Parts: sequence; structure tokens; C-alpha cells
Amino acid sequence: MSPTPKEGMRRFTRSPASGPGPAFETEALAAIDGLYRTALGLTRVPADAEDLVQETYLKAFRAAATFESGTNLRAWLFTILYNTFRNRTRDRAREALTVDTEVAERALERRIGPDETPEAQLLRETLSPELQTAIDGLPQIFREAVWLLDVEEFSYAEIGAMLRIPPGTVMSRISRGRRMLFERLRPLKPSHV
Repeated sequence: MSPTPKEGMRRFTRSPASGPGPAFETEALAAIDGLYRTALGLTRVPADAEDLVQETYLKAFRAAATFESGTNLRAWLFTILYNTFRNRTRDRAREALTVDTEVAERALERRIGPDETPEAQLLRETLSPELQTAIDGLPQIFREAVWLLDVEEFSYAEIGAMLRIPPGTVMSRISRGRRMLFERLRPLKPSHV
């Protein structure tokens, strides 16, 4: 059985001899579950999410001396996560892509359905299937903003810094994302006759 992301990161962060102090490590590692959930929502592949979180922590611990004490460490970590994800996406877009059509067709046949994304599997215990489907159906820009505010509880300014957009754009995306969720869930509301 493989270690959980938190256990794997604990082993990883203890090895550097001249790394950040224990208080920094403790506070940084407290954010691992939220980072992993967000990474899974971005990548939709558990192994890629684990790699993204590990790379985020690697960058954070290497740059720990640049962290301004007294600021929001959790927001700083999420910013590193989003920047790393953006860089990976940009780099992968530059790579040449070759596709084996037989392999792609077999993968499509094995797929259970649109509600079986890794994000939906992770949230299955806490969200109703209708809400999961509605969230999965949101365009990524709205899903990210709503997720960071409503699930991860970051401020508009922190989300703006992570996504590299102005706070007004964050508010607009959250408003539009919530409205889309409301419209998708409205038919499920029981009518009182």
C-alpha cells in the first residue's frame, strides 16, 4: 500500500539538512490536504496531483527564506501550486503529441461516465451526486474561483494573486460560477404545492 500524500511529504521534508525551521514546516504541512484537493481538481489525475503537490513543497522549502513572516503561508503555497500548474500546462502544450488511436479508444470504453472524475470520487462522501455533477460541469475558470473561495476559504485578494487576475475579476467569476450552479441545481429543488 502506498503512503498517503501527507505521509509521503513528511518523509520528503525531513531529509534536507539545511531546510526551513520546524515551525515553518509544521504550518506548511498543515495545508497539504487542501493543496492536494486543489491539485486533483486541476489535474484530474491522482498521480499528477501528488507530483504537483510535491513540486509545490519542493519549491516552497527551497524559497522559504523569501517568505515574509506574518503573511499568509497557506495562500503563498497555493500561489506556488497554481504557478507550477500553469508552467507545466504551458510546457506540455509545447511538446509534440502522438496518439495511439487504439489505446485512446480502449480508454474511452473503460471510462464509466462524466461523474467518475477523480475530483468527483474525492468528493463523493461529502457532496450529493447532483452537486458533484453541477460542479464538474462548470468551466474551469469558474470552478477554480468558486472552489478556492467556498471550499478553501481564501479571500478575493488571495485568489486573485493565485490566479493572477484582479480581485474584481475574482468576484465576477465567483458570482457567475455560483449563478451557473444555481441554474443547474434549480430543477432539483422540491416544489411546495
